[in-house]
Amino acid sequence: MNSENFSLSEKVVSPSYIRQGSEARRSHEQLIRQLLDQGKCPEQGWSESTIELFLSELALMDSNNFLSNCGVGEREGRVASSLVARRHYRLIHGIGRSGDIAAVQPKAAGSSLLNKLTNSVVLDILRLSGVRSASSCFVVPMATGMSLTLCFLTLRHRRPKARYIIWPRIDQKSCFKSMITAGYEPVVVENVLEGDELRTDLEAVERKIEELGAENVLCVHSTTSCFAPRVPDRLEELATLCSKHNIPHVVNNAYGVQSSKCMHLIQQGSRVGRIDAFVQSLDKNFMVPVGGAIIAGFDEAFVQEISKMYPGRASASPSLDVLITLLTLGASGYKKLLSERKEMYSVLAQELKSLASAHGERLLHTPHNPISLAMSLSGVQGDDDKAVTQLGSMLFTRQVSGARVVPLRKEQTIGGHTFRGFMSHSEAYPCPYLNAASAVGITRDDVTLCIKRLDKCLKSLKKEAAKSGPAETEKQNQDGRVTKE
Repeated sequence: MNSENFSLSEKVVSPSYIRQGSEARRSHEQLIRQLLDQGKCPEQGWSESTIELFLSELALMDSNNFLSNCGVGEREGRVASSLVARRHYRLIHGIGRSGDIAAVQPKAAGSSLLNKLTNSVVLDILRLSGVRSASSCFVVPMATGMSLTLCFLTLRHRRPKARYIIWPRIDQKSCFKSMITAGYEPVVVENVLEGDELRTDLEAVERKIEELGAENVLCVHSTTSCFAPRVPDRLEELATLCSKHNIPHVVNNAYGVQSSKCMHLIQQGSRVGRIDAFVQSLDKNFMVPVGGAIIAGFDEAFVQEISKMYPGRASASPSLDVLITLLTLGASGYKKLLSERKEMYSVLAQELKSLASAHGERLLHTPHNPISLAMSLSGVQGDDDKAVTQLGSMLFTRQVSGARVVPLRKEQTIGGHTFRGFMSHSEAYPCPYLNAASAVGITRDDVTLCIKRLDKCLKSLKKEAAKSGPAETEKQNQDGRVTKE
């Protein structure tokens, strides 16, 4: 209610009570005023009542919620189900206009304000997380792969002769398909093995640039967050190479916002060389439903150019989800989650190391990967990959989600390119292994249960191997191919 309505209320209820209610209302409004004034994530999280008040007032600014609205167009924000309307807080018009996802809609002042505020709050979080010099970003209602495609399509106008994207190998389908979908030929650069780690082959990248001709290369497509033993690319060196050869540089930072190390690499890369855009997932970094990403960069004009490439209006759901989440957590709450994630990484590493030792395996030494860990499965690997893949199935049926087993001999063809040793980021990694990650939101209970169930699965596999071993040996001896020891 406004001040006039509060005054009128004093005729009905005791003025002292009304003034108390008015003060309570004013405390909510003060928080909203600060958000509108500063455009930053509040330090302390908001209550649900403040967030719902804010969203309700935004919705009232959209034409579909005007009491006297008379809609005669083809898109009037009509919703048949009241359940759907409530699910979206009656913010129905989405974001952007036909020519620009960041543009303001005349029919939807509230939704447009939501969009602008979300982008501003998210930019504040990216800076707090380590990329201090990021100048602009926007939330796009597509996951990371399609968001990368949008970046590549935008670069097409700047580099019309380019045919290739140079890509240090990472075995993840969507980032490879993002380049094919944009109409480019990925040039896969194999990683080099340093100890247990797979790292960027900088010399091979530069050779490819010189071989193909810099003018024929759309960009270098690098990666920060990845499954161990693959570690983040050498971003500073790649950024320097891109600057030297005047080639754009797009970074796949899918779940890197939660890692200070990944964000530091991007910040440093932009400082010493060239990074044109970096893309991150909303669900992986902010614990919201799948379907949104953040495209960010250091040149505001280029980020705006990308936003204008998005055809048509867009769903406001990812923007709404991440804004509600960040207002709930506040900057302090999000930083606390990041701190807890880092702490759980150390716990998970120690627990996996102890478990590996107990089973004659080892935790692979991958200090440059701040999120993912890998444990060898050399003792599980037999003449084929059956036991390794069986372990993955056993974990899944025991409700251990996210653990990933990687055999040695798998091949996968994507877009005409065959990856040997697929999932291991290498044609010939020395051993099979299991991945586990300490991602934002992980708890000590998650770690404890995972280790307990993994231990049982490994023991079960050993028992099965012990039972089948003698029978198999006897069969082989009959064939004359194995000598009994």
